[in-house]
Amino acid sequence: MSPTFLDKQGYKFGIFSNEEKRMHVHIYKQDCEVKIWLEPTVEIAQNYGFSKKELREIITIVKENEEDFKTKYRAHIG
Repeated sequence: MSPTFLDKQGYKFGIFSNEEKRMHVHIYKQDCEVKIWLEPTVEIAQNYGFSKKELREIITIVKENEEDFKTKYRAHIG
């Protein structure tokens, strides 16, 4: 994954270069991963192993950092 946008509460937030055009962020912690769409609204695209409690925490962090993630996504993808 490159680059990492944020490392918070053990979660790493980032993207894969040139994966797809729709804005999103991948979140990792240990052996779990979730992909979150940033547009048109913040929502879960795919979840691999996170509990509902963890997903609520992740969504909260994504919403708190949504504009920053979008800015970094645009800067990296172009």
